Formats: sequence, structure tokens, C-alpha cells
Amino acid sequence: MTTHTQSDPAETLTVAMLTLGCARNEVDSEELAGRLAADGFRLVEDPAQADTVVVNTCGFVEQAKKDSVDALLEAADLKLDAGHGGQARAVVAVGCMAERYGKDLAASLPEADAVLGFDDYTDIAGRLRSIVAGETHHAHTPSDRRLLLPISPVERQRPQTTPVVTPRSRLESGPLAPLKLASGCDRRCTFCAIPSFRGSFVSRRPSDVIAEARWLAGEGVRELFLVSENSTSYGKDLGDLRLLETLLPELTSIDGIERVRVSYLQPAETRPGLIEAIATTPGVTPYFDLSFQHASPTVLRRMRRFGDPESFLGLLERVRALAPEAGVRSNVIVGFPGETDEDLQVLCDFLEAARMDVTGVFGYSDEDGTEAAGFEESVKLDPDEVWERTQRVTALVEELNAQRAEERIGEHVVVLVEDVEDGSAEGRADFQGPEVDGTTTLTEGSWAVGDLVPAVVTGTDGVDLVARPTGAAR
Repeated sequence: MTTHTQSDPAETLTVAMLTLGCARNEVDSEELAGRLAADGFRLVEDPAQADTVVVNTCGFVEQAKKDSVDALLEAADLKLDAGHGGQARAVVAVGCMAERYGKDLAASLPEADAVLGFDDYTDIAGRLRSIVAGETHHAHTPSDRRLLLPISPVERQRPQTTPVVTPRSRLESGPLAPLKLASGCDRRCTFCAIPSFRGSFVSRRPSDVIAEARWLAGEGVRELFLVSENSTSYGKDLGDLRLLETLLPELTSIDGIERVRVSYLQPAETRPGLIEAIATTPGVTPYFDLSFQHASPTVLRRMRRFGDPESFLGLLERVRALAPEAGVRSNVIVGFPGETDEDLQVLCDFLEAARMDVTGVFGYSDEDGTEAAGFEESVKLDPDEVWERTQRVTALVEELNAQRAEERIGEHVVVLVEDVEDGSAEGRADFQGPEVDGTTTLTEGSWAVGDLVPAVVTGTDGVDLVARPTGAAR
């Protein structure tokens, strides 16, 4: 067995960040990396070459939790192999799963040297140094973070001489970067545990968002991906619910920023002014990430959400009246407790009428601590029935999304190149969001990552597109 002496506070330690989950987690990882770099840590890409491996976990659904545990176990194997060329001295869990389960995760996963909660982030360097030095870290007892009072609007409206930019080190070098608008959520959807461990909704000051956007532009970013748990709520806690509408043109005016994309809109809160701002502001992609979750009014009420097919289709009609080629994506939950065959058919009929570019389909399962998990067993569907319904809806949306992609043939698009391999360039058009949507492959020409290439769509492969360049890149 290889032993290590205690860590010298002045010792330069290496750290690798492994990120699971959503774009919000990516921002958190880069903020942690920034704090660590500012305190003398050296960031490395290869976990096998790191003194400390930090795994930023996801705690959203069962599969995400499993992936997080697997990542922690793989990192722990590197520590065990330290005597065979590796150098890992500590494996640390952070992120949503770590915050959500705290000491319970630490007890069930002794392979991790420590489980850190969100409150540890401000002194992440000190925490890691003590862990590498062999000190025992006692994981927190999870609590409902909605009970923690967020900073009041009065406090945040005090004069501020300079914007506050959280230290951030980019872990990816691509032309797109997520930019956090807010943290937390004030909604109480019965299926969702996120507010309990992310806390109440707190908007960032516009000056802070703009300052970070300028920094990202200086790092070579050309597209900003605005993320939060609910972007339609941005500014409400600052006394201005229309703050996002005024922020968008300020972001697009930053030198170097060519595209701004907004994620995660709540349909019930998507006001006409916001639709117009996203659909018509130059530099803002006409892209609508609308969280419908279902279409049956009965199921939606049980989810503690609002809407019906008519209102949802009316929303899409307003979007397309302003931007006929707008991109629309959503997620739906199938097999929610109490969902009848009639409810499922309402959902399917809505999906056919909506003509969305991409729809994510999730089969319902109980989540710890949620209201839906406590529903009477008599209203819960058998897991096999949930699986069958999920397969049915998945097959439907795959067909519908492929049809929508075919409707794009002949459209003129601008492709942001994100990957060039063996002379083939791949990227995304305005209506394609990162990671979860389709991509566009350019059929000819020599392009570099970060190029914005005008092209015309000539073919499809499922939700992915093929396009022929029509002009020079910018």
C-alpha cells in the first residue's frame, strides 16, 4: 500500500473535475475550478494524473444518480491504482446528489473520501487541502434549502461599484458556454425534488451576468447559453419580471458574442413580451425550450402545473407567427400517477399537432421527498405499464421529430461549427440547442471550430441535418 505524507499548504496540488448532469452543473464545475486555480491548484484533464478528483454529481433522476455513483467508483479505482503510475490521493463528491443526500451518501459510498455540500463551495480549496492531508470531513445532514431565506431584493439593490464575477476557469474550449442567470426554483411541481436541494429562486444581478458574458467573449466564446431552473422567472425577485427582455440585447451587443440562447422556459409564465424578445431580437436565437411535461389538464393539475392543449398550441402559434422557423423543444413525463388511457391520448394528439423539433420522453418513477412519491399506491401505474407507455410515446416522437427535420430541407441556416474531424465539420443551427438537440453536418468546405457558416439544409438523419455551405464564414 502506498502512503502519502500530509499536504503542505503551499504544495501545488493537481485537480481533475468530472461533471455529470446539466449545463447548470457545468457552470458550477467551472466556478469551482476557478476558485481552485485562484488558490494554487493546477487543473488537469486526466483524472489519472490528478492528486484530487472532484466528481460533480447529478441528483435529478435514478439513471443520473447511478451514473454519478459509477463515476465516483471509477475515480476511486484510480486512487487504488496510485501505486501503479497514478497519483490520486482523494476522491470528492460535490453537486446535486452530494447536496441532496449528504451523510447518507457518505455512509453508503465509503470509496469517496468526502461528500461536500453547496455551503462548502466558497472554501473549496481549503476543503480539498484538508482532505488530501488526511483530515476527516463530516458530511452535512441534508435539509430543505427552500427554508433558507434568499438574499432579499433590497440587499441586492444596494449600490455596487463593480460587478461581481465568480471566479471561473473554462473546462471546455468550444465556442459555446453556459451562463447562469439564476439558481433555485420557487415552483412546487409534485414530481420534482430540485427546489429542495437547489433552494428558492435567486436571480443574479444583470451587471454580474453581463460582466461574466464579457469575460467569456474574451475567452473565445461566440454563443452564450443562458441557464437556470426557470428562466421565465428571471428578475421577479429583483422587482422586474421583464428584466430578461432588457438583458438580452445587452448581451448580444458584447463584442465577440454572435448568438444568445435561452433555456428552460415555463409555458405558463412565458409572456408575450418575452416571446417577442426571443423571436425578434437580433443575435438572440429564436429557440424555445418549453417545459410542457404533459398536455392533459388533469395530469398537469396533479403535477401542480398549468395548461392544456389549446393554451400550449396557442403559445406555439404566437411563437411561429413571429419566427416561422423557430426551434421548439420540450420534455414530457409518461405514466404519471393517475394517468389514464385518455390522458395519454391527449398527450399524443398534442405532440402530433405541436410539430416540435425535439421532445425528450421520461417514464415516471418516484423521487425521494416529492409529493408524488407519497401519492396513494392505488393511483400509481405498474412499472411495466409505465415502460410500455414510454416506449409508445418515444416511438411517436422519434417519428414526429424526424418529420419535422425533413420539413427543414431547403431552409437557409447559419451553423456554428463545434467539431472538425477528418475534414468533416459538425455544428448547430439556430434552432438546435447544445447536447440534447440534433446537429448539422456541413457537406463541403474547409472550416474551423467557431466558424459561423451560412448554409442550406439538403438532407436529414433522424433529427440531425445535412447542409451545403452557401457563403463565407464569419
